[in-house]
Amino acid sequence: MSKPKLVDPDAAPTTAAPDPFDITSLRLNPSFLETAGVKKLLTTVPARKPSPQDFIRVHPAPEYRENFAMIDLKEDREDYLVRPEVLQDLAGEIVFKTVFTAINRQGVIFLWPIRLPAPDDRKNEWSRSAREAAEMAMTQWVRLKANMSVGAYEITVPESAMADPIWPELSYQDLVRIGYRDRMIATVDHPVVKRLRGLA
Repeated sequence: MSKPKLVDPDAAPTTAAPDPFDITSLRLNPSFLETAGVKKLLTTVPARKPSPQDFIRVHPAPEYRENFAMIDLKEDREDYLVRPEVLQDLAGEIVFKTVFTAINRQGVIFLWPIRLPAPDDRKNEWSRSAREAAEMAMTQWVRLKANMSVGAYEITVPESAMADPIWPELSYQDLVRIGYRDRMIATVDHPVVKRLRGLA
């Protein structure tokens, strides 16, 4: 009869201990962030036209769109909100736009300004087709691409169903504040006004 083997308590273990720096075991599970009280802050809201490669939706609630007086710098592809107090002084430079709240498939929120038709304006198919796309996007995903030969946007819809977007909890006022924080004209001394008048 063989004697039982005695275990030496000072002997090194036969299997290696797990590496505490193993990336696979260290990696934080994304679901943990959702339950750990971490909230993603929305600090950038672009104000622009949709990308021709993006399917977009437009917030259907009336309180998430509004009409504003604006100055449109075409060369810079930027527009500036104009306070009502200086409208009379800038009458020749002003255009009027509806600023819609939109989102793309990647969840990027942006403000989409579309020019309002002016009574003395010739028919503008770009603005008309963009507004038509914005209204369609309130209920379905759409994509719009400039068609230079017809002078308007072509609107397409996805071939398969897409889930509805998840809108942020911020108010429209907060979105406009973020999107136009550096693009507000409240006095005639603003650098944009000086530039338009040849003073800068």
